[in-house]
Amino acid sequence: MLKAIQIVGSSSGFVSYRYRFRNPQPNSAFSLISRKPIFTTSETLLLPASQLHCHNSCFRDFRMSSTHSSSVEIQSTGNIRKINFCQFCGGPNKHEIPDGEEKVRAICTRCGKITYENPKMVVGCLIEHDKKILMCRRKIQPSSGLWTLPAGFMEIGESAAEGAIRETWEEANAEVEVQSLFAQLDIPLIGQTYMIFLAKLKNPHFSPGPESSECQLFELDDIPFDSLAFSSMLVTLNLYIEDIKVGRPKFHYGVINKRPGTSPSEIRAYTLDFHMQS
Repeated sequence: MLKAIQIVGSSSGFVSYRYRFRNPQPNSAFSLISRKPIFTTSETLLLPASQLHCHNSCFRDFRMSSTHSSSVEIQSTGNIRKINFCQFCGGPNKHEIPDGEEKVRAICTRCGKITYENPKMVVGCLIEHDKKILMCRRKIQPSSGLWTLPAGFMEIGESAAEGAIRETWEEANAEVEVQSLFAQLDIPLIGQTYMIFLAKLKNPHFSPGPESSECQLFELDDIPFDSLAFSSMLVTLNLYIEDIKVGRPKFHYGVINKRPGTSPSEIRAYTLDFHMQS
């Protein structure tokens, strides 16, 4: 069972998360498929297990291949972007660690307010229809001309599922019914989290939206893996195909760590770390 998360700070601006587990439970709902240990020596902040409560009982226990208690660390490699001017009053910012915090922040020298940056949420749908998957060819940058699942940034005022349904309509003019959450994939380097939902077409009608040049249903064997737009799509589709081969889709969580120095177009330049599945 997940007991605590240890946040490890360092002078480089990176943060590591160490997950501590008890011995595996026989009725555990999750399996830890892979892990990537990162060894650091720096300050730690331990969060109590009471702060890790999950409303869905399936998240309470995790099953690991090891029979011994162990720990896992994930290092956030997200870039710290320098924000030169205050978003509140326009005054110049200084960059230092505020009292009581652990990270360098942009602090206004005029009004004293702190500008916080948070990850962006990308939501989308993996749409199944007649054992085929609906995909869109992008008409805009980045990755114009390449294939993706319908997905985009979540808007204020909507739920993740509502955002996924909206993005599907905008990119594929398709009305869908969300079935379940399929994958949550964190990409620390670019500060994004993907939430991909399994969905069904309400009717067999779809067509390219303003951001798509083409929409098409693909047999699993015909998915254009050589011309996918993003690493997140490559991971999602591979996980789905693996699940179908063994009988049914599962829920997956993982961290896509892009190799530093690679371009976004190098979609295979990544490792999938801390992969868990239900």
